Amino acid sequence: MPIEASLLKPIVDAILGLARSGSHARLKHDAAKAVREAIRELLLADPNESEAEAKIAIAKAAGLISEDVLLADDMLRKVRAKKSTLSRIGKKRVAETPAKEPPHKAAKKPAAKRPPAKK
Repeated sequence: MPIEASLLKPIVDAILGLARSGSHARLKHDAAKAVREAIRELLLADPNESEAEAKIAIAKAAGLISEDVLLADDMLRKVRAKKSTLSRIGKKRVAETPAKEPPHKAAKKPAAKRPPAKK
């Protein structure tokens, strides 16, 4: 008994839909993982900003808009603002600090001549 194509199409569409939703769920899971890694990176003393920015971009491209993405994006902006402020302060301090002159060495005084000894 042959199977009619009209009955097969809805089944194939349902299977393809499930496969797409499965890959979509996996994509969202990977994007959420990337955001968590980005937040960890930004919490380090010396974060790699470009790596964190790339992970945030992955999450945004995957369509993941959550509090975590917004938090990571905000943290990235704050880290960059802090770095620019620190670099401006450092440049300002260098400009304010007068150039120190090397200490002058005391000139050696010639040894005092003693009068010749009496005989």
